[in-house]
Amino acid sequence: MLEIIYNRRSTRKFSNRKIDEGLIQQLLKAALCSPSSKNCKPWEFVVVDDPELLSRLSLAKPHGACLLKHAPLAVVVSGDKTKSDIWIEDCSIASIILQLAAEGLELGSCWVQIHRRFHNDDLTADEFIRELLQIPDHLEVLSIVGIGYKANDRAALTDKETDWKKVMRNKYSKVDY
Repeated sequence: MLEIIYNRRSTRKFSNRKIDEGLIQQLLKAALCSPSSKNCKPWEFVVVDDPELLSRLSLAKPHGACLLKHAPLAVVVSGDKTKSDIWIEDCSIASIILQLAAEGLELGSCWVQIHRRFHNDDLTADEFIRELLQIPDHLEVLSIVGIGYKANDRAALTDKETDWKKVMRNKYSKVDY
């Protein structure tokens, strides 16, 4: 598991290879097994593999969503605001579990932030996606995770790139770890 964490990098370029349904089921099972506060599991997922819908999702916001146009798969992660006041945290955990599962299955992934982002001056990215995918009002879209076979591999972060200055012990201080 640690190797998966150390090696996972955001993938924004995917090959044209379609993802097998069995792998999609494994990804979804991992996301559905994510921990949540009080085990309320406020998340709901919309799996998108239709190229036309993926292309339209890539327009959800002006920057950062274009990778979805060429991804063979996207999972829209939304949360039920009526189930939990910390749906954002719970859905964030589910989103990263989905990304780690993708890496474990030798797939690439990239998180596309939707919550608190805008499609244009009049419409939020959440509203755009909820309308496009017919997502009910009690759900709010947190993220979209684009998934596919990596077009090229990116090297894992090196130990030199690990910023140990961000870690303190027992109290906040600027002493190196």
